[in-house]
Amino acid sequence: MQQQYHFAVDLGATSGRTIIGAIANGKLQQEELTRFDNPLITTGGHVYWDIFALYQEIIKGLTTAAKRQLNIVSIGIDTWGVDFVLVGEDDAIMRNPLSYRDPYTIERMEEYLEQVCSRQQVYETTGTQFMNFNSLFQLYAMRQEGNVALSHAKKILFIPDALTWMLTGTNICERTIASTSQMLNPRTGDLDPALLESVALQRNQFGDIVEPGTIVGHLTEEVQHLTGLGSIPVVAVAGHDTASAVAAVPAIDKHFAYLSSGTWSLMGIETPEAIINEQSQAYNFTNEGGIEHTTRFLKNICGMWLYERCRKEWSEEVRQMGHAQLQALAMKETPFRSLINPDDTSFANPTSMTTAIQEYCHNTNQPIPQTPAEICRCIFDSLALRYRQVFGWLKDFATSTIHVLHIIGGGSLNKHLNQMTANAIGIPVIAGPQEGTAIGNIMMQAQATGGVTTIWEMRRIIADSIEMQRYEPKDKDAWDAAYSKFLKITKQQ
Repeated sequence: MQQQYHFAVDLGATSGRTIIGAIANGKLQQEELTRFDNPLITTGGHVYWDIFALYQEIIKGLTTAAKRQLNIVSIGIDTWGVDFVLVGEDDAIMRNPLSYRDPYTIERMEEYLEQVCSRQQVYETTGTQFMNFNSLFQLYAMRQEGNVALSHAKKILFIPDALTWMLTGTNICERTIASTSQMLNPRTGDLDPALLESVALQRNQFGDIVEPGTIVGHLTEEVQHLTGLGSIPVVAVAGHDTASAVAAVPAIDKHFAYLSSGTWSLMGIETPEAIINEQSQAYNFTNEGGIEHTTRFLKNICGMWLYERCRKEWSEEVRQMGHAQLQALAMKETPFRSLINPDDTSFANPTSMTTAIQEYCHNTNQPIPQTPAEICRCIFDSLALRYRQVFGWLKDFATSTIHVLHIIGGGSLNKHLNQMTANAIGIPVIAGPQEGTAIGNIMMQAQATGGVTTIWEMRRIIADSIEMQRYEPKDKDAWDAAYSKFLKITKQQ
């Protein structure tokens, strides 16, 4: 029997790729077919994505699969959140979608919350963290600017749903991607009519909510002709890339937390229902859709952004040094000498990250790190301690004991930070997989087409298919003392 493959489209904010995956002998096999850039387009005072270029790259990937005579049995798409495509009465895309990186929403969020709907009411309805680029505030900003495309929109499709529509002609609204919009009510499981009305929209402008793992249509005759493939089913996977990544956490039971670690870190738990209360709002936790009707209750934390920005500023000699070599040098520096709050606003997008870190230390009466190794040590110590702080909040919200933290994403390769995180939070850390998003996408397709049944079977196969590293906590007294210092310093800011 010919091997069956699932075709995954994984689109990030800077690049995308197509991957094929197959389950054989209880293990997952993957291969990258194509990789491509996803550049922003700046014109007319706005910043756009090129939805047509992304569609064309998907067609190229599917064509490659056809030329290789691969037996593709399903297709699934995941992307970043919040952004959307506007479709007119003639069922044509009216213009390229605006990007969340466009500054047109700056100050619009606060304006909306002051003049249209209160912060308390929005959070109570959605349980979504406040970010000025969330779909709700983008739509409000577009209304305020008199956006003509929005005024004539028959359909509004979030990015993965738009690409699914371009492939199949089917109009849907997948739950995990909708949950990034700040318009989804997790209690009703649908877009909130009052919030839609607040930006002069109606529910029928959006597709029906579908759960991840739903077959939503098949390739149109047009796409079949373009690619050389047949009538292949398209699956609404967990359309939000973070939801797909969390689906790939190789946990053995529900007693886990996860840390999706990369430029940004997302720490959270899976819960059966949304957690919406004064404390979750005060800590700015968000409730986003997960697989099998779960909620991803999580908090955004600044991650390797600090380190990445500093590396760009250091000398050519330091930049040529491998990550492992530089990080090994950092581990020889005095621990906890200087600490920062990684989520302090001064680190959001400074002109110089190294200067911002040094000024923070100066303002909090700490030794000022000078060398790349000292700055790197400061960053890693501080990240691990910030993880401990957020983990402590998560434990208070969780309804069951957390036994292990799974680290997924590119940061799972950072063995020093992984060990420091285990030390800081006081429970074991399991690192891997690095490419969680594509794996989660593929496994949701496998579930939809009958290859696997439950999330736990998915996770068992993933665990058997990848190499994981386990880190046990050490040096409890030293990390307890460092955490006390961290709290004292960060409260000064």
